[in-house]
Amino acid sequence: MRARTGLRGVTFALTAWGCSMALMLSGASADASAANPSVTPATGGGGVAVIPGFTAFDPAVVGYKQSEVFLSGTASAYEPTAPLGPDGKYSVSATSTAPYTTRAVVMRPIDPRRFNGTVVVEWLNVSGGADAGPDWILAHNELVREGFAWVGVSAQKVGVDALKSADPQRGDAVRYAGLSHPGDSFSYDIFSQAGQAIHDHSGAILGGLKPKRLIGVGESQSAGRLVAYIDAVHPLVHVYDGFLVHSRGAGGAALSQAPQPSVPVPTPAPIRDDLGVPVLVFQTETDVFNSNLNARQPDTNAYRLWEVAGTSHFDFYGLSIGMTDIGDGHGAVAVLASMQNPTNQPNPNFTCNSPINTGPAHFVLDAAFSSINRWVADGVVPRVAPRLQTTGVSPVVFATDANGNVVGGIRTPAVDAPVATLSGLPQGGSQFCFLFGTTVPFTSSQLAALYKNHGQFVSASVRATKSARRAGFLVDADAKEIQSAAVHSDIGK
Repeated sequence: MRARTGLRGVTFALTAWGCSMALMLSGASADASAANPSVTPATGGGGVAVIPGFTAFDPAVVGYKQSEVFLSGTASAYEPTAPLGPDGKYSVSATSTAPYTTRAVVMRPIDPRRFNGTVVVEWLNVSGGADAGPDWILAHNELVREGFAWVGVSAQKVGVDALKSADPQRGDAVRYAGLSHPGDSFSYDIFSQAGQAIHDHSGAILGGLKPKRLIGVGESQSAGRLVAYIDAVHPLVHVYDGFLVHSRGAGGAALSQAPQPSVPVPTPAPIRDDLGVPVLVFQTETDVFNSNLNARQPDTNAYRLWEVAGTSHFDFYGLSIGMTDIGDGHGAVAVLASMQNPTNQPNPNFTCNSPINTGPAHFVLDAAFSSINRWVADGVVPRVAPRLQTTGVSPVVFATDANGNVVGGIRTPAVDAPVATLSGLPQGGSQFCFLFGTTVPFTSSQLAALYKNHGQFVSASVRATKSARRAGFLVDADAKEIQSAAVHSDIGK
């Protein structure tokens, strides 16, 4: 089946974690208290899930199967039981309830022996007015290589409403006619119940695979929802065993909103430090800029912050290359080529004023997924990452090297063996172009000054790749792809 598309250090110290560590290693989800929704297979319509912004290849090519289920139950909204303070330690309780029916999309290994026991549960992003799975698009190669299952949850009303008005000629509107969402005040409990259902209905959702742990993830707008979920709701239900928060802002999403009473959360909204499960926050240059450094927190045994040089909130890989990348090495070749020949029209939906970012975010994101899984499964804490260097705040001004690339942060060959200046700073053009950053390819004379010949470029790229791999910010498979792409390029010839 194929979706319709439009677009694994240092071990935990038990003395520091005590009961929390024991809870994590035994699987906090086993003690979850979220309500358990009913699960039914999705049928009808065109026979495949509608997911704009998703990979466009047949998942069977990489040994995976796609399916879709409907989740039905009664969800709660939440209200504070004390003022929401600046430490993120929110105290809330369930208030009003409402019935709902939503959907979840599943990607899982066909061969159950490949399953690594971890389910990545993505809060589908609705910034474009419909569900999208940016973390699946960006990190699917690592998820497939390591045998994760992935579940994308339509947690928000905008996504559900878009499904209900999907292509009537294919019958998609009929397929989703029974969906009903009471509003985003209930989205947090819906996300909890989706996780609970994965444990309690693994036969129906995962084709009989038995999940050992769940990792909640979300990018951009969904990251804001996750911040509020982590600080307010997770301590009540303990459904998820860890979180990867990707491209957050300084604040979090509202705890409650119309038609329920509006309850915004404070800004900045830190990740609370008593959560009992690990959190890895992944930030691009754009996110550091937009949050004005207010999303930064010190690293602890429970928290890691990764800031990645040369990256933007979303990029050319996510908008184009990632859609068809099956992890055979061609994606890395295309990424390197795009740095030399970037475009301001990444797909028919966008025309930006300048060529957009072609940087390495997805490679480091693969390492982030590997790291959060090892953290949750084995207690191996990820490496501490350096912060991007800045020289000014309000607005943020980044320190840059002689090639115009930002200094500090997580380094990759894209900035340490560069062929272009890669930035996450905003630019103009179509809607969302301000999130896509820019690429300025080096001129022939700039390349010649850096690399006298092809061998020098390959050597520089291999050194940078090995350095990033040793630091824990690239996985082996991606490091091999990057090195191979450099060898087969014509740079320096």
